[in-house]
Amino acid sequence: MERILRDFFLFLSKNEHLTKAARRYGLRFGAARFVAGESLEMAAAIISELNRKGLSVTIDHLGEFIDNQHEAEERANQCLEAIRIISNNQLDSQVSLKLTSMGLDISEQVVMKNMRKILEEAKAKQVFVTLDMEDFPRCQPTLEVFKKLKAEYNDIGTVIQAYLHRTEKDIEELNAWHPNLRLVKGAYKEPREIAFPEKSEVDANFKKIIKKHMLNGNYTAVATHDDKIIDYTKNLVMKHGIPTDRFEFQMLYGIRNDKQLDLVEEGYKVRVYVPYGTDWYGYFMRRLAERPANVAFVLKGLLKK
Repeated sequence: MERILRDFFLFLSKNEHLTKAARRYGLRFGAARFVAGESLEMAAAIISELNRKGLSVTIDHLGEFIDNQHEAEERANQCLEAIRIISNNQLDSQVSLKLTSMGLDISEQVVMKNMRKILEEAKAKQVFVTLDMEDFPRCQPTLEVFKKLKAEYNDIGTVIQAYLHRTEKDIEELNAWHPNLRLVKGAYKEPREIAFPEKSEVDANFKKIIKKHMLNGNYTAVATHDDKIIDYTKNLVMKHGIPTDRFEFQMLYGIRNDKQLDLVEEGYKVRVYVPYGTDWYGYFMRRLAERPANVAFVLKGLLKK
């Protein structure tokens, strides 16, 4: 049943018509649990509150299916504004973005122009930028853009997904750039020729790449809500004497809030991924796909209305 639900919500997440329709109806149907409002001002207030609790943040202006240059430029300008607000308000926050929202599917010229504009502002304001990973067809293009930009800018990272067969090789090849990487399980539906079909296989590969990237001496963000992966990471850093300033845990806004605070109390750095904006639909569907408990929460909320 869990796999059926996962496949169903991942199928819905890629529906462009539903994505566009969702923009008209706002953060209803439980999405506000996982999305910090539709405006940057609303998100900034939440970032400030999370910071007061000892949590760091990475903020993401949601957006998918960008297919024209003007809209990509608008998305880039919104990222610039987020960087300025982070700096002006001295918020403990980074910026995450999807390259498709910057024009990856339009042309290399468009995406590189927008990214250099963002990274110049990020460099001036000392704000770190992470390139989120998307579905498999965008994996290699994203890594190629990352490598080119990493040669020009220091404060940039990207994301590696444990469920892909190619991932261990990617970790090895990226080591030459000494990258700051967010390591995740992966939240897209891919065929078994591309991705591990079983959770046990994904978990095993996740542990493998955490260990490899950490022992390579690179900064590692372990993005998980899984207690077994969290405990594995704790034991790994203890065994190898990896200092706490060389890694962090990352979790999603609205999921396992108590665990986030418990980790902070234990002395670990925790960063919360805080999305905002009107293009919440695809992100929301993937959160429902990840955990049946999320579906139960939304249904419970709807029944109360």
